[in-house]
Amino acid sequence: MHLALFLIFAAFALAGATNLLLQKHPINAALSLIVVMSSLAVLYLLLGAEFLAVAQIIVYAGAIMVLFTFVIMLLNEGVEEKTHGSRVAKIVGFPAVAVFLSLVASVILAEQNHLSPVGLNDGIIRIQDLSAVLFRDLLLPFEVTSVLILIAILGAVALARKDGHE
Repeated sequence: MHLALFLIFAAFALAGATNLLLQKHPINAALSLIVVMSSLAVLYLLLGAEFLAVAQIIVYAGAIMVLFTFVIMLLNEGVEEKTHGSRVAKIVGFPAVAVFLSLVASVILAEQNHLSPVGLNDGIIRIQDLSAVLFRDLLLPFEVTSVLILIAILGAVALARKDGHE
């Protein structure tokens, strides 16, 4: 069952990455990137890295993509055209979502009987050890990344100004 879920979410990640590269509209590309980030979170979950999966969803698919979308909308100077969506997406999308949800539900229901409760000494990392790695060993890369994101947002705001000052 893990192999089936891995293949499904790996396919979603590859399809989202391919769609990201082929999109012409930046908002649709950002939405494709959210699909990739969410698929990677499920792959982390399959590997047993629950903390990384939750951090992937909260930090990357949530906060960082909100910033990307904000910057894209700030820089977008074109006129939005109203579309009614793709007929192909409506015809293929709803059945695909139904098949996907039923497959995930069947995998979860099939694996419920094989799950065993976690004991206290089953190799679970303590929060103190994890926080020591994050806030001592990886503090500099984390702070450098946050400063780079801040510089990118400030650059986008400076580029989007329309008051005529160079």
